[in-house]
Amino acid sequence: MANNRILALALLVVGLILLFFGFQSSQGLDDQVTEAVTGRFTDSTIWFLILGAVSVVAGAGMLLFGKSVSN
Repeated sequence: MANNRILALALLVVGLILLFFGFQSSQGLDDQVTEAVTGRFTDSTIWFLILGAVSVVAGAGMLLFGKSVSN
């Protein structure tokens, strides 16, 4: 397995984990209250969601459109 494919899979897995944590954080009492009062989630939740989405897109892009290196 090429190093690029390993990196792509790692980015995909890390991104999914970050998205999971962002979703779990958004369902917490503190985030629900903050969203009800201000109309948005806390900064940490937003960062989990943004970084998770970017990581998933980057990993999927590398898997789908990356150059395959064959020996």
